[in-house]
Amino acid sequence: MHNKLKAGESIKLNEYLSKFKDKRVAVIGAGISNTPLINLLRNAGIDTTVCDKRTKEELGEVAELFEKAGASLRLGEHYLSDLTEDVIFRTPGLMPTTPELVNAVKRGAVLTSEMEVFFDICPCKTIAVTGSDGKTTTTSIIAELLNNEGKSIHVGGNIGTPLLSRVDYMKPDDIAVIELSSFQLVSMKQSPNIAVVTNLSPNHLDVHNDMEEYIEAKSNIFMHQSKADKAVFNLDNEVTRNYAKEAPSENVFFFSRRDKVKNGVYLKNGTIYESVNDTRAEIMKAEDIVLPGVHNVENYLAAFTAVLGLVSYETMRKTAMSFCGVKHRLEFIRELHGVRYYNDSVASGPTRTIAGLKAFTDKKNGKPPENADRNLILIAGGKDKGIAFDELGKEIAKRVKKLVLIGKTADEIKIAVESAMSDDSNPYMLDIIKCDSLLSAVNTASDIASDGDIVLLSPACTSFDMFKNFEERGNLFKDIVNSLV
Repeated sequence: MHNKLKAGESIKLNEYLSKFKDKRVAVIGAGISNTPLINLLRNAGIDTTVCDKRTKEELGEVAELFEKAGASLRLGEHYLSDLTEDVIFRTPGLMPTTPELVNAVKRGAVLTSEMEVFFDICPCKTIAVTGSDGKTTTTSIIAELLNNEGKSIHVGGNIGTPLLSRVDYMKPDDIAVIELSSFQLVSMKQSPNIAVVTNLSPNHLDVHNDMEEYIEAKSNIFMHQSKADKAVFNLDNEVTRNYAKEAPSENVFFFSRRDKVKNGVYLKNGTIYESVNDTRAEIMKAEDIVLPGVHNVENYLAAFTAVLGLVSYETMRKTAMSFCGVKHRLEFIRELHGVRYYNDSVASGPTRTIAGLKAFTDKKNGKPPENADRNLILIAGGKDKGIAFDELGKEIAKRVKKLVLIGKTADEIKIAVESAMSDDSNPYMLDIIKCDSLLSAVNTASDIASDGDIVLLSPACTSFDMFKNFEERGNLFKDIVNSLV
């Protein structure tokens, strides 16, 4: 897709790597995101040790490949016990506050990450997206918009290919579109040229010490911008609205589906407008967006705001009317015996699941269905993230016909829903069924579903009690659904 740069054009990468010539480097995590980094270091002849909590047997062929490349391995339970290297690259899932990392920094080690290296050497314009919900879809929409406008793009970060491996293919006129998680942002000292924050709500509190730390980590997406850069915030979210007061950029834009904005993109009476100094221009009708749910309208508002000046209204309209979304995000699987099956495995928190429920159940007036109109069977549950299920319980009680629960949080979600059903204002008593596996849950949902129903996997929890990640969970769900007869 891209032509490799001519010899000598990626001098910046070579200059960066030259800093480590006489250093010992440790790379923590032998996963996909760090593999290009490890290869770069070894190809440059840098003394590199790969640290991973998995054993050599568990890593299998990956370990052998690193050893053949000349890297040392420090594996297993005590992989962090001897960090004496000069430079340490952490994996996103390992917080900088980990005691072993803190001690290494105290000894004089430099702590960094693959994403920080990418921002150091990226030769082109960068657009990055973060948020508690919607960041992958918004990132994908931005990439689709730019691609349809004829721009040369590179998509990565927390989504897709590690971008470091593609630096040699990037030209100054290209655009890197990046999804960033709080784990990547927590130690970032660089910010993108265009920063987008979709929304913020409690998330990853099983890893972050508290909500304040989570909010601070996310703020790094814009805190290191220059005055000439651009920051995009959600006016409807209190945290992101307040971010605007801290932004160093002189180009702050808002998006909103509730209120008019002075500069940015907003929704009014079903129409999406761009506003420049309170002067509005129509972009498109919201009903023409093919992705279901008001949350996806919001994702488009964010994406449109990010690409203002880079993408035409015509391209915005055509993209919104044709782009069918991202895997594991309200992904339609099939219809069988009049029942439609959707995979929303990415929903690893209550707010994401609530958005999914609303996408399928809200009437045009924004209200949930009457009891007689319910047709949604929800499969939920997984590993706890330290987030309360009270609000989720209320929304399930309002919107769901039958609830099928799996995983470690099944009892907690059940209690929250039963508590909501005990409220006199919500007299509907839905059936709650607990299953011991996803296979059992899908078969149960299929058995109890009738013509016109929707079966939705939207767990509201992480997958780590049963699966490696949400993709594995979603793929299994799809395999099971496609095997139904």
